[in-house]
Amino acid sequence: MSVKTRDWLKFGTLVALAFALGLAFASAFRLPTRGEAAVRSVLQDTSRPLLPQAKAAVDLGDAFASVAEHVKPAVVFIKSERRERVSTRRLPPGFDDFFGNPRRPQIEQGSGSGFIVSQDGYILTNNHVVQGADRVTVRLYDNREFAAKTIGTDPNTDIAVIKIQTTGLPTVRLGDADSTKIGNWVLAIGNPLGEAFTFTVTAGIVSAKGRGLQGLNSGGLAIQDFIQTDAAINPGNSGGPLVNVRGEVIGINSAIASGTGYYDGYGFAIPINIAKTVMTQLIATGHVERSVIGVSVLPVRQEDAEDVKLSRPAAAACWIQEARRDRSGYRGAEGWRSEDDSGQADRGTRQRSRNRRRR
Repeated sequence: MSVKTRDWLKFGTLVALAFALGLAFASAFRLPTRGEAAVRSVLQDTSRPLLPQAKAAVDLGDAFASVAEHVKPAVVFIKSERRERVSTRRLPPGFDDFFGNPRRPQIEQGSGSGFIVSQDGYILTNNHVVQGADRVTVRLYDNREFAAKTIGTDPNTDIAVIKIQTTGLPTVRLGDADSTKIGNWVLAIGNPLGEAFTFTVTAGIVSAKGRGLQGLNSGGLAIQDFIQTDAAINPGNSGGPLVNVRGEVIGINSAIASGTGYYDGYGFAIPINIAKTVMTQLIATGHVERSVIGVSVLPVRQEDAEDVKLSRPAAAACWIQEARRDRSGYRGAEGWRSEDDSGQADRGTRQRSRNRRRR
């Protein structure tokens, strides 16, 4: 081998050794490749401090997540079954199905939501969720199921209390609906549209207070004082909590206004202040007692003012119904009573006598 050839071999060996040492050096110190450096540059860009304007939204989102995590374990999924009574009509053999006379009891199933108010198993929900049910089953957030007993119902407020036999349950904190303001953020938690979407959380604001929904409750004593919200509420949300950003329940989701039967932007909840009063009586006695004073607060129209000779229409007035008992039965007096800006009472009354049988 010539001297020139040996020199080239030595040079090639040195180059290869230098390359190997360079790779070992880079591996030991984990120097980034060009691709890794590019990725790291992108990640550094996304980890820059948030804009000051975005911090409030991020904090609100974190608050929603915290409230949902705290409240969801106290929300329950309620299944109800009602067995329709078999018709007693007797038809010739083979004519039962033709005349729509079922031979076997039909079972009607429904579902809704509720929330736990005591560690020993008392649950608050809507009356229409469990009304007429022969069997009520409660599923907890941890998937345990219990048979529930209906403690009491109040159709006038659409409130019901049921109970399961267990202890150590997570509970919600009840807030104050009266202090809630229009525009406050709220979360609706429940089980819309059945088992496929259990324990769903939606967000919105308080859109209005003191709403009346004619036709929702039956009877002349139905209480109409709903919280309106645009948080998404659908069939199955009934009985679930409406919660403020402090994690306090301010209402029981109960109804929607919609042309399709599904969420259309208008949901309604029973104020928790009303629910607490009803719940206390239902747990204590199984029913609710109320006093009726015969007073309705209504706006006074021009024709109303002229009819009872008020000095002028008022923003609001009381329709007073008085009943006095005498020997012939009851004598009634009805009339408007309003108060003007000066604080002076202005009264117009139509006397009307009527005899009623004693009951």
